[in-house]
Amino acid sequence: MNLYMNFLMYVSTAIGLLILGMILFTMTTPKIKEFSLIASGNIAAALLLGGKLIGLAFVLGAAAEYSISLVDMALWGLIGIIAQVVLFGIAELVTIRFSLQKAIQNDNRSVALTLFSLSIAVGWVVAKCLSY
Repeated sequence: MNLYMNFLMYVSTAIGLLILGMILFTMTTPKIKEFSLIASGNIAAALLLGGKLIGLAFVLGAAAEYSISLVDMALWGLIGIIAQVVLFGIAELVTIRFSLQKAIQNDNRSVALTLFSLSIAVGWVVAKCLSY
């Protein structure tokens, strides 16, 4: 029975962190209304949010695999969320010549695909660094 309870606790924690990450991602980009843009068919917004979620899923998967406890997994999951938030802030600074916010709102898919790829890459790198 312990095996099943552990599984449920880890899955619940991972899904909770994924939801928390999605909420924090949208809160840290208040000028980009991802959900309303996605609802109106904006593919760039979907790529932006989707890339962050996939990157975070890599981190959460690695955290679950390599963690020594549920608390350890949650801590590394939070670190993954922070890494993704910081990444978007850096991307905004690096691309000061144009606004990422306007690019996403204008459904600029090339910018969105770059951010999508960057989010996945950061998630993958962070995930691979989570080994003991």
